[in-house]
Amino acid sequence: MQQPNPSQRSVRALDWLNFFVANVQTGFGPFIASYLASHKWTQGEIGLALSVGTISAMVSQVPGGAAVDALRNKKAAAAWAIIAIIISAVLLASSPTVVAVMAAEIFHGFASCMLVPAMAALALALVGRQNLGDRLGRNARWASIGSAVAAGLMGLCGEYWSPRSVFWLTAALALPALVALAMIEYDRNAAYAKPAAKRGLAGAAAGSGSGEARETIFDLLRDRRMLTFAACVVLFHLSNAAMLNLAAGEVTAGMGDNVQLVIAACIIVPQAIVALMSPWVGRTAQAWGRRPVLILGFCALPLRALLFAAVGNPYFLVPVQMLDGLSAAVFGVMLPLIAADVAGGKGRYNLCIGLFGLSAGIGATLSTALAGFIADHLGNTVSFLALASAGAAAVLMVWLAMPETRDALEEENARDATV
Repeated sequence: MQQPNPSQRSVRALDWLNFFVANVQTGFGPFIASYLASHKWTQGEIGLALSVGTISAMVSQVPGGAAVDALRNKKAAAAWAIIAIIISAVLLASSPTVVAVMAAEIFHGFASCMLVPAMAALALALVGRQNLGDRLGRNARWASIGSAVAAGLMGLCGEYWSPRSVFWLTAALALPALVALAMIEYDRNAAYAKPAAKRGLAGAAAGSGSGEARETIFDLLRDRRMLTFAACVVLFHLSNAAMLNLAAGEVTAGMGDNVQLVIAACIIVPQAIVALMSPWVGRTAQAWGRRPVLILGFCALPLRALLFAAVGNPYFLVPVQMLDGLSAAVFGVMLPLIAADVAGGKGRYNLCIGLFGLSAGIGATLSTALAGFIADHLGNTVSFLALASAGAAAVLMVWLAMPETRDALEEENARDATV
């Protein structure tokens, strides 16, 4: 299979695109709750607003991935998503009222579900499936550096200027992301599918305009690899999503002052680990296979939850978050890489990412709801133990049921070598 040969300008532009997009997405993290609380929103109102964003993201995961698959111009999809995120940030900064906040959450939810698969599609179009692991590791490194830089800047702005300034900064940081996106050049026709001549006449007839042998969503839903990894994704987020929020609640109660800076540190520390480990994760997944790397990253989940349950010192929160960096590095690289293994050569790469994103949303929604309920009725320690159990179940699922998806790429390369 002929591999793309991207220009250094495009490769560097994709680095900076990941950096600035991560800058922007950081503004929609824990800072929203603090900002709304400073404007006298109750915890129930804040929870409702965040739930609206979560629901809109879940609803649009699959349509967003399918839309990116259908569009030949992946840059246009990414550009519209970034513009929608700018509008969301401006709405939050200019008017912390119910209508504006709900609209911002909805815009951001839909935009993110277009942006994530569009950026993955750009990476795949630039480097091809053979080199995708290395490229995804590099993407994750630049994104983690961007998140860490943004968390520091936003933490300082929120602490020493005003919580509103976080969202003006978010909107401003999206502008260089558009500049970096415009500098990326790739072959829209080559994309990431195999040439029609190598697939035969039947494959050419089934392909899209770009020469892809396109599966239906029903074919994808019958794929055991896709279904098993989707279950792993649900369990991963069931364990992971509520963990920092639960720990941050203890920090808020135990410290009082400097909470914004502690939250920023809890973002910066794991992102530093992600920046260090992501290239290694990508290379190792190419060399060893996907399952060993997945098991390593998933094992950090139950360990982290048990440490939070055992130690109540709020100053212990930041060092324990280093384990979050390990699991985030593995998950961030492996999700789009496994999607490429399962559906990347069949014209459904971004739809597969959307399905995995929907699985993540389901797991995260269940995590926050169940962890909050257990914490209210049985205490934080029991809630952390429940999250640890979900993490252990995720490890067992990968160990016992997850097939090795790298084999599909090796078999495809072997077939191409015989043509």
